[in-house]
Parts: sequence; structure tokens; C-alpha cells
Amino acid sequence: MHDFWARTRAFGLAIGVHVVVAGVIVFSSMSWEPFRPPDLTGLTIEAVMVDTGAIKQRREEARKEAERLAARQTEEERRAKDLEARREREAEAERQRQKDLAVEKRQEDLRLQRLRAKQEQDRKDRIKKQQDELENVRRQREEAARQRRIEEERLKQLETRRQAEADAQRQAIAEEDMQRQLAAEQAEFKAGRLATLGEQYYLAIQSQVTNKWFRPPTARPGLRCRLKIVQIPGGEVISANIAGSCNGDEATRRSLVAAVERAGSLPYRGFEDVFEREIDFIFRYDGD
Repeated sequence: MHDFWARTRAFGLAIGVHVVVAGVIVFSSMSWEPFRPPDLTGLTIEAVMVDTGAIKQRREEARKEAERLAARQTEEERRAKDLEARREREAEAERQRQKDLAVEKRQEDLRLQRLRAKQEQDRKDRIKKQQDELENVRRQREEAARQRRIEEERLKQLETRRQAEADAQRQAIAEEDMQRQLAAEQAEFKAGRLATLGEQYYLAIQSQVTNKWFRPPTARPGLRCRLKIVQIPGGEVISANIAGSCNGDEATRRSLVAAVERAGSLPYRGFEDVFEREIDFIFRYDGD
């Protein structure tokens, strides 16, 4: 719109210049002598000399003036166009600057928005980290408390078990002492009883062998002979031999072995507790 008005103004100025030049030419060619009425008293012919060189000079000057004015108008138009172009460039530069500023502002706003978002996220992360650390500390404390309770309970159970074991051990020792004392008493009683029973068993064997013995003439009072007798439960004799010392002669020794073999079986019933499969029996003879 501004360019249109500038061209219109330049066109009007050009037309004005041409009108002025034409007027100058017209007025310069006219005679400015005062009008006199014709003298009708006689016929007089006057010739007016026109200087065409001056007219040409004035026309040339007018043309040059017109050209100068046109050149100035053209220069003004060029300057106006240059000014308009410069203004347009400045306006375009301003618009571009405004755009750049707007872009920079948007970028700055976006950067600030991202920065705020990052700061907010960092704040949330710090809060979450603190909460996680607090939760971790709480869990550790709870776990430590739980482990402490478990350890206390374990120690309590261990102490209870130790106490129970100590009580059981004391009771076992007491019972063992009692059993040992009772066993000692029973052993003492049984030893006494067995000693008596053993003596009776020995005397029964002595009596049975003596009853089966056919004393040879060479046997003398004070006879002492050790016999080794092998028997089985029930008293049945398996073998008999002279073992160890014997102050009798050979006939006496054979008679003693024959007496045991003749007996067949030794006393057994009632003597089970003192029965032995192999026994060393000392045969005694002190005379009738």
C-alpha cells in the first residue's frame, strides 16, 4: 500500500514538471507588446522580427530544466524506493528479530519448564530416596528387634533346656547312685548268697565224687588233687582230667578221674546261679 502511494506521488510530480515546461515554452514564444488598435488612415504593413535562436535557447533551457527536474524526481523516487526498501528490510529484520525473540522466549520458556520439571523430579526423587532410606532404617530396626527377640527367646529356651538337662542329669545321677547303691547291696547280698551256694555246690560235688570213688590201697589221708571238669548245663560231665598239683600216685589219680566219669553228671538243680561249664575241683581226702 505504501509503495502504491509512492508511485502515485512520483507520477503526479512528473506530470507537473511537463506542464510547467510546456507553459514556459508557450509564454516565451508570445509577444508582450501592448495592444494598439489598427490605424485605419493608411495601409501600413509592419514586420516583426522573431529571434528563433533565443526561442531555441529558451526551449533548450526549459528542456534541460525539465530533464533536471525529471532526474531529481527520478533520484527522489530512487531514494524513496531505497528508503522504502530499507524500511521494509528494517521492518523484516524487526519481524525476524521478533520471531527470533519469540523463538528464544519459547525455547527459554521450554528450558525453564524442563528445568522446573527436572527440579521437581529431583525434589520428588530426594523425597522418595529419603523415604526409602527411612523405610530401610525402619525395616532394619524391626529386623534387629525381631532378631533380638528371637535371640532372647533362643537364650531363654537354651537356659530352660540347660536347666532341664541339669535337673535331668542331677536326677539321673541320683537315680544312678541309688541304682548303684541298690546294685551294690544286691551284689553284696547275692555274693554272700552265692558264696554260701557255691560252698554248698562244692560240697555236693565233693560228696558225689567221693561216693563214686573206689579208694586204692595206695591212697593216704591228706590227699589233695586238682581236677579240671568240663560239663554242660544240666551237670552232665564231658571230660575230667588231673590239672595242676596232686600229691597222690598214679593209681590214685586214675581212680579220681574214674570216680568223676562214673558219677556221669554233677549236681545242677538248685545250683544254676553258680554253674560253670569248666570248673577246677580240688578233691580232698583226710581219712575215714
